[in-house]
Amino acid sequence: MAPPQHPAHHGGSAVSRRRFLCLCAGAGLGVAACDHTGTGHPARARDGGHRPEAERDAPGSPDWRITSQGPPEAITGYADRVSVTPGEELGLFVSTTAASFRVSAFRTGWYDGALARRVWTSPRVPGRVQQAPRLEPGTRTVRAGWRRTLTLDTAGWPEGAYLLRLDADTGHQRYVPLIVRSVRGAGRTVLLHAPATWQAYNRWGGASLYAGASGAYATRSLAVGFDRPYDADGAEKFRVYEWPAVVLAERLRIPLAYSTGVDVHDDPAVLDGAAAVVCLGHDEYWTPEQRAHVTRARDAGSNIAFLGANTCFRRIRLEPGPTPAGRTVVCYKSAYRADPCYASRPDLVTTDFRAGPAPDPESSLTGVLYEGYPVDAPHVVHSAGHWLYEGTGVRPGDAFPHLVGVEYDRVTPSSPTPRTLEVTAHSPLVCAGRPSHSDSAYYTVPGGAGVFASGTMRWVEALVAGTGELGRDHGMDARTRAFVTRTTENLLRAFAEGPAARRRPAPHPNAHDLYAT
Repeated sequence: MAPPQHPAHHGGSAVSRRRFLCLCAGAGLGVAACDHTGTGHPARARDGGHRPEAERDAPGSPDWRITSQGPPEAITGYADRVSVTPGEELGLFVSTTAASFRVSAFRTGWYDGALARRVWTSPRVPGRVQQAPRLEPGTRTVRAGWRRTLTLDTAGWPEGAYLLRLDADTGHQRYVPLIVRSVRGAGRTVLLHAPATWQAYNRWGGASLYAGASGAYATRSLAVGFDRPYDADGAEKFRVYEWPAVVLAERLRIPLAYSTGVDVHDDPAVLDGAAAVVCLGHDEYWTPEQRAHVTRARDAGSNIAFLGANTCFRRIRLEPGPTPAGRTVVCYKSAYRADPCYASRPDLVTTDFRAGPAPDPESSLTGVLYEGYPVDAPHVVHSAGHWLYEGTGVRPGDAFPHLVGVEYDRVTPSSPTPRTLEVTAHSPLVCAGRPSHSDSAYYTVPGGAGVFASGTMRWVEALVAGTGELGRDHGMDARTRAFVTRTTENLLRAFAEGPAARRRPAPHPNAHDLYAT
């Protein structure tokens, strides 16, 4: 069925020295030094000290969570980059009604159950209320246009996924997400974060790629910029759809690398020789360049995991923003005829990958197609003997309530589908009154890579189901958490070993049997 236009939904050792450059306009702070690690371990001068493996036995910091969000104007901020390499500087833009605030950088991971480690804390920074955002005509793009509050130097910060927490002296807090990315991924599992999707759903300032200030789809933004804060706690999409998988991958102690879709678009070198690439729980917005680079990595033998649904659904462009490091995500969707590329470059028109004027369904890469929203259904095991399910004890027909949602994918043999594909879970559901199925699927390619797609957007959320960590479980319980956790462990361990087709049993193609007409 045609996909609906769905609305918005939805740390070994530490570093002993951190340079902190406060460039607060009018504040007279100049340059201040701040050393804070909480461990007293010496800094690593060599590149190896930046690797995630150096973090495995470092002490954690249980106080990383937000305890008081407060009203939207209490404190909020954004960075001028979605990612940096260790040692690069980034600008931070903060607006607060408080007289002062601090910034703490928490690297997320296992940390013996603490789940994050504070690697740096700033001195107190004077607060100020920044100007109201402006709306650009034409594309209805929200721009904060704020003055830079301070500059962070990430010298010595290990690669990883970070939450910068803004702590106002009033007690209110917000996050700013940041990826300290890896330059090389050879022999490692690359965790590929999805800031373009975070931004697409971001309603801060009144508009996203789904709705305008009135809430109407017709007044939505046609382009969204990274030069503004994220709404809610500042990192909702990362926390819900990515963070639990980061924690699990770090706990498994497999070699890891970190990057983002935006970075792979520019420079795919991190994928060269990667053991695996893991796309996380909601990774909807891709450029054609990113898709080509990930496909090329698959064909060269890198395993690929899609731990969500609705992946690689929207074709986007990345265009320059108002600052040198800024970016703008362009996606005209159903208004694609108004896209400036429509007449000259149909392959760059920003609409669904499967749609005209240059259709290229995502299933040729993912093995599955996005089909619908919203849905809530049990996840039903089909190929219980598959190596993915080793140690889970499942049998054919075993069901895990509420695991399929809120969006889902299915195998669609009439679309480009890998010939070696095996459906491992086949889950009946009803969406918008129509019966269908959600499918988990696995296939291999001649280069040896294995590719897995979960077929449900709740897969990563299920890794913490029953813990209360995300504040909602959709009814998923500890039994579901145990099943998804063991299956994901099997997947990540196998994929970290290299081309799965050379080390694990071959898939048994069954899609045409399940969907025979």
